[in-house]
Amino acid sequence: MSNFVVNGLLQSRNPLLTFRRFRGKINIQRPRPPHYERARVLEIIKPYYKKPEFNAPCIEAEQTLKSKRVDNPYETIIAREARNWFEHSQLVALLHVNSIRQEDMFKVQVALHRHNVSVKVYGKSIMRKAVADTRFEAIMPLFEAKTAILFSPEAAKIKQVLSVLKKTPQLVLMGGIVEGKLLSKNEFTAYATMPDLTTVRAQFAAVLDSAGGKIVSDLQCHQSQLVNMLDAYAKIDSRTEETGSVSDAAGEKVDS
Repeated sequence: MSNFVVNGLLQSRNPLLTFRRFRGKINIQRPRPPHYERARVLEIIKPYYKKPEFNAPCIEAEQTLKSKRVDNPYETIIAREARNWFEHSQLVALLHVNSIRQEDMFKVQVALHRHNVSVKVYGKSIMRKAVADTRFEAIMPLFEAKTAILFSPEAAKIKQVLSVLKKTPQLVLMGGIVEGKLLSKNEFTAYATMPDLTTVRAQFAAVLDSAGGKIVSDLQCHQSQLVNMLDAYAKIDSRTEETGSVSDAAGEKVDS
């Protein structure tokens, strides 16, 4: 009886699964269109996505950064220091930094330091705080890439700066600020060929002195000519008198 219960009533049978292949060959590239009713349902429930703009990811990322941007007090301190460099430097050179080894960059810094020129590299956010609402705001587009800045309290160091940069092709001169005036690359190099202010003042003083001397010489020209002519006549008269006295003395001796 127990065997009957176990074998007949309590025995579980697993269903037999048989996989049957579709009668025709399935075309994956061009499948058969669905039934009309099913096609209608699929068309209704098809999701619709708005086509994004070309630069939408960049705009969204920038907006996200602006919303999450927090005022960094350390950047404010560095920006104040950078503005101080700009305000108290007579010579500022802006350089685009290409790929360069740190060893070569250190050699350039040492060579410029010998001429009392400092090399600084600041980020875009720091420079935005440093030059905002100042007379140096026009240089902001130059900081889209990595840019180095050279500061010197003497504008006469421009020749030394150009000589060092000529030996370093990785640093490309883009422009500069000399005595508070923004100069392009060509104007910056042309300024280096000009003499210093002391030499120009000496040349100007020499020109003024020569002009005054010429005026004085022109005013005294007629008087000098008159004096020379009178002097020449006086010498001729004196020679004539001496010749006459000699001839008279010779005649007296002959008579005697």
